[in-house]
Amino acid sequence: MPTRPYRKRMKRWEAPGDVRFVTFSCEKRLPLFGSARIRDVFADRLGATRDLFRCELFAWVVMPEHVHLIVRPKDGELEPVLDYLKKSVSRKIISRWRELNAPILKKIELPNGSPRFWQKGGGFDRNIRHEGEFVREVRYIHRNPVERELVEQPRDWEWSSARWWLGEESGGVVCDQPQWIDESCNDRYV
Repeated sequence: MPTRPYRKRMKRWEAPGDVRFVTFSCEKRLPLFGSARIRDVFADRLGATRDLFRCELFAWVVMPEHVHLIVRPKDGELEPVLDYLKKSVSRKIISRWRELNAPILKKIELPNGSPRFWQKGGGFDRNIRHEGEFVREVRYIHRNPVERELVEQPRDWEWSSARWWLGEESGGVVCDQPQWIDESCNDRYV
């Protein structure tokens, strides 16, 4: 009996008001966000996407080969938000790599010759159901660079919302404060 390749199919259960924890990765889990300039492009596009779609962004981090977000889409539909974000990031970065004739293009080239920046599939996505889960996931996002030994403290990684949660002016992309959170306790999220 011939075997068919396994293909992950993800069904999103979306409803207005859902807070979503999302993870998506670079093609082949390559460290395509290995440079500060490229991480800056992502942060810039994330802020623009947040504003354009008027979605609530609660936490985020850009790692060398993947991204985590906690977001609440305004109308409950996450797919258009992620589609716009990912396409705007990949177009800008790939365009620059083409100008530079960057060797990384060969590593992300598909059989048809076109490059793929993002790993195929929907990534990881789930609803956050209660405040305790929200706290745990925000801390996970902010501690990710520390666990990977990229920095010693969450606030040291410029490409996350950790500084914003700590009330620092250099917090990068503006995030939204959930209504149930007492701002005097923000440090428990880092």
